[in-house]
Amino acid sequence: MKRKLRFSVGTLFFAVVLACMVSSCSLQPQADAKFGDQNFKTAVALIELYRLRHGAYPENLGDITFAGDWDAIALTSVRYQHLENGYELDIVHGWVGQPQLSYPPEFWKNLGIVKTNVGGKP
Repeated sequence: MKRKLRFSVGTLFFAVVLACMVSSCSLQPQADAKFGDQNFKTAVALIELYRLRHGAYPENLGDITFAGDWDAIALTSVRYQHLENGYELDIVHGWVGQPQLSYPPEFWKNLGIVKTNVGGKP
């Protein structure tokens, strides 16, 4: 008698993710870039919004108010340091690894980012 194997969607998803991680799947760099991009831009938006509301950049990311639950993921994916003339913002991780990000000169316009590990900063 043959038994049919049944997998839930969650089990199947977990198996695919695990297989990709174990085999160094080519999806990881793409996922790191996508998540890293979103996390970096979210952090920039929250930091710049704080400056608009308070007239200065936050001393640390814990000072940011009215952040959503998902914003916490972005804020733990970056390293922030308040500087005298702006701030330093580095991307620490994307999905699981550190992405290589770069933005055109227009992205940096009117931002207080003085130092970053993200490429393209004029």
